[in-house]
Amino acid sequence: MPTPHSALPVRRLTMRDLTACADLAEDRDWAREEHRWGLLLSAGVGHGIDDPDGKGLAAVCVVTSYGRELAAVGMLLVAGRHARQGLGQRLMTHVLREAGTTPLVLYATPHGRPLYERLGFTGIGTIETVLGRFRPSGPGTPLPATRPATAADLPAIVRLDNEVFGADRTHLLARLPAFADRFAVAEEASAITGYAAAWPTPATDVIGPLVARDTDTAKALISALAPGPDRPLRTSVDVRDEGLLNWLKEHGLELANHTTLMTYGLPDLPGDRARRFAPLTLATG
Repeated sequence: MPTPHSALPVRRLTMRDLTACADLAEDRDWAREEHRWGLLLSAGVGHGIDDPDGKGLAAVCVVTSYGRELAAVGMLLVAGRHARQGLGQRLMTHVLREAGTTPLVLYATPHGRPLYERLGFTGIGTIETVLGRFRPSGPGTPLPATRPATAADLPAIVRLDNEVFGADRTHLLARLPAFADRFAVAEEASAITGYAAAWPTPATDVIGPLVARDTDTAKALISALAPGPDRPLRTSVDVRDEGLLNWLKEHGLELANHTTLMTYGLPDLPGDRARRFAPLTLATG
């Protein structure tokens, strides 16, 4: 007699599961993005349910821990052939049990939001993802100074990120230089006032994370990292950052989708929201 979906065991994933994760993403019409899966599986903990028919993974998600202060849940996916059979809830219930008292944060698609609400997550914001071919500003548009990041900048970037994010993400930030194609900082009077990374997917370049002192600094970092006209750019911004969203749309990007920022176990994210402009990765279910 086959095992009910609600009783299928959850196991920890390893880097050997990278291709199966990418296959599952493709099954749900997401880009394969093996590059991103590699980062998440190395910096976080992957949880998966094997397909009972031996066809790879039936469901997966990744949890990236930032100590006891916070953990981020991402990349929750259930294979189309197993949809609406309780695997998403099975996986998230396991994640909640593993997290214990550690608060959680995730970005929910409209399709996934009802599940998270049933499990006790609360929506605290809306994120717009914009996509398009970025048109640079014309001459005479002054923006703060930026430059390529160097290895010597990493301690200052970590200190800034800890202050803005409210949790220690050193293990993730240390992997950014190898993960990103381009990595830049904004600087004033020898002090780093922002940083951002751009990384490739098969179809687009993505900017994130993006931490900046103010909107003009965020604009400067995006301008420094945006690809040429032959490659689309994708980034994600809180709808409350209206000035940056409008600027991006004026420069050629259009709304692609939106997600809901949700928390579990805390009323809001720690740190300084005003300087958090784009996350490293959004994808959740």
